[in-house]
Amino acid sequence: MGDWKEADAIVARVRRPNFADRTFTITDFGARGDAGTDCTAAIRDAITACHDAGGGRVRVPPGTYATGPVRLRSHVELHLEQGATLLFSRDPAAYLPPVLTRFQGVECYGYSPFVYAQGQRDVAITGRGVLDGQADEEHWWPWSGQAEFGWRPGIRQQEDDWPSLWRQAEDGEPVERRVYAQGHRFRPNFVEFQSCHGVLVEGVTIVRSPMWEIHPVLCTGVLIQDVTIDSPGPNNDGIDPESCRDVVIRRCDITAGDDCIAIKSGREADGRRVNTPSENIVIEDCVLRHRYGAITLGSDMTGGIRNVYVRRCRIGGPGLYFGLYIKTNSVRGGFAENIQLADITVTHLTKEFLTCDFHRGEGDSGDFPPLVRDIGISDVTVGHARRAVLARGYEHAPIRDLRLSGCHFTAVDEPDRVEHVHGLVREGVTGGHRE
Repeated sequence: MGDWKEADAIVARVRRPNFADRTFTITDFGARGDAGTDCTAAIRDAITACHDAGGGRVRVPPGTYATGPVRLRSHVELHLEQGATLLFSRDPAAYLPPVLTRFQGVECYGYSPFVYAQGQRDVAITGRGVLDGQADEEHWWPWSGQAEFGWRPGIRQQEDDWPSLWRQAEDGEPVERRVYAQGHRFRPNFVEFQSCHGVLVEGVTIVRSPMWEIHPVLCTGVLIQDVTIDSPGPNNDGIDPESCRDVVIRRCDITAGDDCIAIKSGREADGRRVNTPSENIVIEDCVLRHRYGAITLGSDMTGGIRNVYVRRCRIGGPGLYFGLYIKTNSVRGGFAENIQLADITVTHLTKEFLTCDFHRGEGDSGDFPPLVRDIGISDVTVGHARRAVLARGYEHAPIRDLRLSGCHFTAVDEPDRVEHVHGLVREGVTGGHRE
């Protein structure tokens, strides 16, 4: 099985950033916690003053503060006290001008994420307060194109814009020409860090996100801990580290509208252009409740994923599909190697504990067969699942070295489905069906 000493080494080197002992309170800059006053400028001015002084803490005291986008800067900790809420504007125009972001694994310029940092060092969001995106069936979510989230015929939605962005990426057009903001329908992510070093998100609660909740991109040294996410909207992934190195996610409680934790590394031509994997990631002591994959790799994983360690997590609920969900095919390509899970308790899954199916989506219609190997699962207890394992590689590109040891499946509805897997090992696996 995997080398858990490496997981301990990752944990040891991913530490909380240090911040200067200075405090800047947003109410001193004109913010009012009355849920109506626009505090965007006051929060910006407090962050600027803190940064210009050499860093420290920007304090958000109890109250509800209406705001547009918040831009973090180096050496600044944004601290929301218990009882403090940042209430983000529902007006898309508030999130202009466009900023560099990724939409579904492809770089472009789009609406600003609600909390955003680019190229910064030592940035943090901490405290016991709430980040409220106010997304619902009338704001942001209808752009998904899903009727259950408010879309109706005649409403412009993201699939009206996606083919154009995808084609630009495939043709290698410069990112600066890929502008999808005003008049377009790519929803912004809630919290996004672009190319930052030393990132901390700690303690806060995130609700009603337009799309993904926490999205570090091309970052190193990322620590996300003690965060609560409760946002069951469309594509509302919980935490999505993308093309990041040295990441620790611990003690988070996630109820998401899509994957709880999804590790990504870019998509198709753009993923090959950026060519940066996600690697050295530890996920520990989390509670993952809803909806698709508890731990997901992909489907935007063209740049590859390696060295992922998941331990001591509690997974499951009547609406959660998969435990470990690896999503790729010969169109997406990429690799997933050295993926280790241990000491996992699962209550109830709608589908498989482990799914890795190269035939999903576009199937075997591309020129980039994926490499998936060295998947280790040990000491897992599953109360109920449709199957323990669904693993389908290609004959010309099989899944390699899949090992289950010390696992118990109490109630499994169907036999495992295994095709083109080389090196499947089961040791001390009890309960459930066999193929």
